Amino acid sequence: MARVLFICTGNYYRSRFAEALFNHLCEERGLDHSAFSRGLATWVILDGSELSPDTIDALNERSISLKLTHRAPRQLQEKDLESADRVIALKEAEHRRMMEHQFPAWADRITYWHVHDIDVAHPEEALPEIEVRVMALLEQIQTASEADTAQ
Repeated sequence: MARVLFICTGNYYRSRFAEALFNHLCEERGLDHSAFSRGLATWVILDGSELSPDTIDALNERSISLKLTHRAPRQLQEKDLESADRVIALKEAEHRRMMEHQFPAWADRITYWHVHDIDVAHPEEALPEIEVRVMALLEQIQTASEADTAQ
């Protein structure tokens, strides 16, 4: 099973939405992939809650089970990067410097998206953008899988 790692700052909002959405769509499509998520600075989540209310609402609106991401935020570790087949950080301008500082050997080896956090973009903008990107990623994965099967 191939694994995708989604990274954001607090592992509370964007990466958790991407994780649950990806896992839900893989289940629906019968794909042998799964996602997990981590944060580069989980200590920024000061209220002690496990998951952003905006993420909860967006997942509920899409009838996606919270069990696909039900846990407390988790700090990124080297073993997480090593165990993933594909690594995606949600915003290059925010996460590249953090990666260079915490995991310099990995900073240029991952994919960066450009999805703003809640301080710049409202969830009604950011979460649908993540959804579009996750869908495009799944299309890439399915196309590659079909090409491998045809050979």
